[in-house]
Amino acid sequence: MSPVNPGASAKEVLIIKLSALGDFVLALGAMKAVRETHPSARITLLTTPFFEEFGKLCPYIDRVETDGRPEGMKATAALIQRIRRSNYDIIYDFQTSGRTRNYFTALSRSGKAPLWSGHHEKAAFFHDNADRGKMHSIDRLAEQLEVAGVAPEGRWLGTSAPFPDLSWVRHKIGDTPRLQPAYFSLSEPYMLLIPGASAHREAKRWPEENYAELATRIADAGITPVIIGGKAEGPLAQEIVRREPRVKSLVTRTDLFQIVTLAEKALFVVGNDTGPMHMATLAGAPGIALFALTESDPDHSAPRGPKQPVIINSAPTLKELSVDDVWQSVRALGLLPA
Repeated sequence: MSPVNPGASAKEVLIIKLSALGDFVLALGAMKAVRETHPSARITLLTTPFFEEFGKLCPYIDRVETDGRPEGMKATAALIQRIRRSNYDIIYDFQTSGRTRNYFTALSRSGKAPLWSGHHEKAAFFHDNADRGKMHSIDRLAEQLEVAGVAPEGRWLGTSAPFPDLSWVRHKIGDTPRLQPAYFSLSEPYMLLIPGASAHREAKRWPEENYAELATRIADAGITPVIIGGKAEGPLAQEIVRREPRVKSLVTRTDLFQIVTLAEKALFVVGNDTGPMHMATLAGAPGIALFALTESDPDHSAPRGPKQPVIINSAPTLKELSVDDVWQSVRALGLLPA
């Protein structure tokens, strides 16, 4: 007998999503679909400490647990025991990693296996697609939810796949001063530069001198270039500001909520293939995403926007992508002042 999704009758539901930032925000549409499928359930998010505050305010989540990556056998055993005792009606594994496969294996060793949606051959709702690793996160999660019985009429049609919506951030927090550009002494028009990328993947980083030259052209057009990023982007930001003093650096000064609300009012955004770039375009900023083809395929991981265009500029490595190429894309957006 085929398993049946408990739907509206579910009381306890678990969503597993551990990282990374881009993948996490791309999974928000799937989380919303789970919320709509189980309207009366208490939905728990198993994640990592980085996403605790964001998860607690997310309208699709009722409870957040942050030990999704326990260190050591004792902590892992404690996590498995807690999940088992919770008697979840269904578990959605949106991480689908080796780690979470092991969680399912451990949960299945004694007693009845939990109703599980994920990439495990013994799961009740096994997303058995050999090409799933080549799919864009939004499309992959949509298909996984179809298998689990979470889709209108059994499948998502056309562009109806569960698309992440970040408009709840401002509605949930309110129009507080810290969500305004003026909080950072910014006035419109401004745009966002996102120069960061994994430190160990040099091919994915567009050189800081290129960002600085692009910033000069943008500032000459009367638009303030604003850099956002974490601590690792500090040296990059310093070098860009040294080369072009009209750039404003907000590196380490923005939380996830502020990235969303800054992007909502930004004229456009230019950045590497990173989590903040996904957040900015999902928040509604027109975007130009820079892709190193030796590292990733834009068809599988390019940022998407709800309405605004996202232009992809690519080269085998980003050192081979010229400033003129990116500037041409900026002009193509049609947003520069006359």
